[in-house]
Amino acid sequence: MGQQADVIVVGAGLAGLVAATELADAGKRVIVVDQEGEQNLGGQAFWSFGGLFLVDSPEQRRMGIHDSHALALEDWLGTAGFDREEDHWPRRWAEAFVDFAAGEMRPWLYNQGLRWFPVVGWAERGGYGAVGHGNSVPRFHVTWGTGPGVLAPFVRRAEEARKKGTLTFLFRHRVDALLTEGGAVVGVRGMTLVPSDVERGVKSSRDTVGDFEVRASAVVVTSGGIGGNHELVRKSWPSRLGPAPAFMVQGVPDHVDGRMIAITESAGGRVINRDRMWHYTEGLRNWNPIWPRHGIRILPGPSSLWLDATGKRLPPPLYPGFDTLGTLEHILKTGHDYSWFVLNQSILKKEFALSGSEQNPDLTGKDWKGVLNRAVGKKAMGPVEAFKEHGADFVVAEDLRTLVAKMNEKTDTKLLDFATVEREVLARDRQLDNPFGKDLQIAAIRQARNYRGDQLVRTAKLHRLLDPKAAPLIGVKLNILTRKTLGGFETDLSSRVFGAEGKLVPGLYAAGEVAGFGGGGVHGYRALEGTFLGGCIFSGRAAGRALAATV
Repeated sequence: MGQQADVIVVGAGLAGLVAATELADAGKRVIVVDQEGEQNLGGQAFWSFGGLFLVDSPEQRRMGIHDSHALALEDWLGTAGFDREEDHWPRRWAEAFVDFAAGEMRPWLYNQGLRWFPVVGWAERGGYGAVGHGNSVPRFHVTWGTGPGVLAPFVRRAEEARKKGTLTFLFRHRVDALLTEGGAVVGVRGMTLVPSDVERGVKSSRDTVGDFEVRASAVVVTSGGIGGNHELVRKSWPSRLGPAPAFMVQGVPDHVDGRMIAITESAGGRVINRDRMWHYTEGLRNWNPIWPRHGIRILPGPSSLWLDATGKRLPPPLYPGFDTLGTLEHILKTGHDYSWFVLNQSILKKEFALSGSEQNPDLTGKDWKGVLNRAVGKKAMGPVEAFKEHGADFVVAEDLRTLVAKMNEKTDTKLLDFATVEREVLARDRQLDNPFGKDLQIAAIRQARNYRGDQLVRTAKLHRLLDPKAAPLIGVKLNILTRKTLGGFETDLSSRVFGAEGKLVPGLYAAGEVAGFGGGGVHGYRALEGTFLGGCIFSGRAAGRALAATV
């Protein structure tokens, strides 16, 4: 098969859909190639919570939040910590993205039909000072409809373009090489895989039935990261975070395999910041898995007591929801690859949410009655209660001694000493005898409840962990969860890929996670959350619009 197009997009995830629809709407002929079936259209974004980083939005203002472009940029740069020569383009992308998030992003998406949950979330709160890591204010806007809601306008636009004949999908087509002529990328070559009707996210066959070749004026690589390939994750693991975990759960399907990175490098593309990555510390083994090693992340409020594998409390400001990579580094340098939350039913009910569209049927299904139940229901959300009942990482008990004994049964070696855990819990509870004290986590909880959104749905009233009215006690074993690649192909602001000696590779573009969400690492060392989907949208749009103007 030797089909022709103006542009080929490799990957039918969010970044690929945005790029393809921008091109098709401009009248260009686009072919989108993806190794999975059409049931996986939208890629990882489908499974996401749908959070978007927006600045000075109407939703923020209604919640009493005073945000600004200057504050957001200061937070971003303080979080990213750009310090390398190759951070030139990532920093340029960071500045451009904050401009987008504070300006055109919301009205552009709103006009396409996106809406957002009125309570803005406060992720990655930092705690290192005004110029350090973290969001100074809540900026995490959950899309009404979660991940599928984010995808909806681009899927709709793609279907319209397909009907018009300007966009063609080649599903179950695995790219094995980029075609080059005279140093320019002019197409793709690969194998056609056998048809597969497995459910979305389920591992599919890699058996082949033939080969294919497609040519175009340019190729946009939007193939995602490496989170489903543990070998590549470990190979890229930075020593600064401690040793790579012996055991990890997986936050993305197996087809997030990183294959296209080496293939694109072979065509001349340059990867930078390969050692920067974003993995979570609050991973649960999914009791009802869809893909191998399927893990789900807890989106915690600030009240759970966080203990390491031996029962020692994590140091400030490593509290739930404050610093993902700082916590990851601390945990791994203890010599263990897991940690514990200790909490009770009152905290579980108010503060536990699970990341993912399938774990939030109320938000995904746009069910206001279900959403209201988050604030006034007597139990935690159904998916959370299901994990408490069925999940391999949950233990429940009426007293602390029994809880610690059950927690020890979850590990090969009984590392938790009851006296150590008891001391931490009792010392924490004594801090509530006064409206002031020295425990910075307690102070952070009080501050959180000053924010209307946290008070409504995300932060429990301060109470003793051992308060009988808040029982039962709950222990949760937390695993490392693979998720995002922060480095990637170095690109300019038009998503054109650089090669050796800082020269652009003609005909080669990259967007989304494979490009570090823009520039080869728009986040630097750390992310502020809501910026992964946003980065896919922004970089995919940049690629599509640049090519629409030049091809």
